[in-house]
Amino acid sequence: MKRHIKGLHHITSLASDALQNNGFFTQVLGLRRIKKTVNFDRPEVYHLYYGDAVGTPGAVMTYFPIPDIKRAHAGTGEVGTTVFAVPEGSLPYWQDRLEGLGLDGLTEAVRFGERRLGFRGPDGDGFALVEQPGDNRIPWEGSDVSADDAIRGFHSATLRLAEPGPMAELLTLMGYAPAESEGNNQRFRLADGNGADIIDISAMPGAEPAVEGAGSVHHIAFAVDNREQQLEVREAFVDAGYSVTPVIDRDYFWAIYFRTPGGVLFEIATAEPGFDRDEERDHLGEALKLPQQHAHLRETLERDLPPIID
Repeated sequence: MKRHIKGLHHITSLASDALQNNGFFTQVLGLRRIKKTVNFDRPEVYHLYYGDAVGTPGAVMTYFPIPDIKRAHAGTGEVGTTVFAVPEGSLPYWQDRLEGLGLDGLTEAVRFGERRLGFRGPDGDGFALVEQPGDNRIPWEGSDVSADDAIRGFHSATLRLAEPGPMAELLTLMGYAPAESEGNNQRFRLADGNGADIIDISAMPGAEPAVEGAGSVHHIAFAVDNREQQLEVREAFVDAGYSVTPVIDRDYFWAIYFRTPGGVLFEIATAEPGFDRDEERDHLGEALKLPQQHAHLRETLERDLPPIID
């Protein structure tokens, strides 16, 4: 496979409450809401996107907030921790901020020589902040978090797997190379990536499989520049024996999906056309944007979906 994969594109998770979810990412983590739309398959459910100023691949966290959804149960076959990159020396600021905003259960640790601050989202989501020196990605500067401390994008994601071998082979096919090992954790790095270019595998032999629900990751997406590269990547996966979907138009990117041997759902998403295809950059995430097939539902959806206006 040519080295088309650039790192992470986005990570999509499940939540129980849209307003709570929006408040956490915009007011606690200081990210920008860059798109307010609906689930392609369930238009009565929001699809909310958060990230930097423009939704750069490698900096986008998205959510399906589903009312009355049951809480997830952690286990194998899932993304266990989503890790954001912050500037060197900023973890004390984040610890003070998160404690001051009432987040309990903060944990400090060093993994692979990196200081990290672990915390939980509103639905028990597993997150961490890691200081990443030399990260030149431009953060969103429209919140009360200064640019000196603001989240730059993803640092990595940790996959929890009962058997790590097949995933290691897949990541190698994708261009990742094994790096450090620490206990049951193996790190894989992508050379010359987009900054969000680390995947960690946490081996958990004998653990129960995860049960999807509020607080769990639905899928993890990797970035390619364009549709031509995406088709080449798709062909390589099919040749390697993976069952890959046809290319699907997701309005802001083109996507293909496949289930990995360990159970994690992978997506390959394009950088084109981008989140400003239907909104000016100064007004991203303000209006409710609907996929064409759901445009006729606008009146109903605007009435029934909880208003998100901040």
